[in-house]
Amino acid sequence: MSARRPRTTLIAAVVVGTVVSLLVLLLATRDNASNRASSSALVGQRAPAVDGKVVLGEPFDLGASDRWVVVNFFATWCVPCRVEHPELRAFEAEHRKTGDARVISVVYDQDPKTVRTWFEENGGDWTVFDSDQGRTAFEWGVTGVPESFVVSPSGIVVERIVGGVKKAQLDQVIAANSQTEETPSTTSQEAGS
Repeated sequence: MSARRPRTTLIAAVVVGTVVSLLVLLLATRDNASNRASSSALVGQRAPAVDGKVVLGEPFDLGASDRWVVVNFFATWCVPCRVEHPELRAFEAEHRKTGDARVISVVYDQDPKTVRTWFEENGGDWTVFDSDQGRTAFEWGVTGVPESFVVSPSGIVVERIVGGVKKAQLDQVIAANSQTEETPSTTSQEAGS
């Protein structure tokens, strides 16, 4: 009996080790919600205000914008937020030239000095708001960071993206929705005709 017990224990250990290894491999290689469009009650609705304290950049009124806006919720301690940041910088730089889109960010529960230092070290030149103790994130239905929303020039949320974003993905969302979007200037010209 004693010879069987070590063999049974060894087999059990190998099975458990294999299962754990496969689980770790699965979790390490799966899509971690990055770049996933996700349903939201806001999609198709007017975007809520973003009116927390300005931590970085110039004040910005989302309701008065006449271009596409990516509203990005993030934190400097968030690893996926750090990974997506160069993508947001590239998107902002390209669209700043054309003037058709911009990025604004909402940072959750962080010291403004930490946020300013982080942007100085990592780049990025857009308006960053404080989340006003989570009120802004709550109004947008944010469940975690990073999370982004694409808002049309008419102020309608057209997409919610849970996880890190890619520049190409943001460009695709805007291109797909630009065909159906009536900009305020187009609408007023048609009304006067």
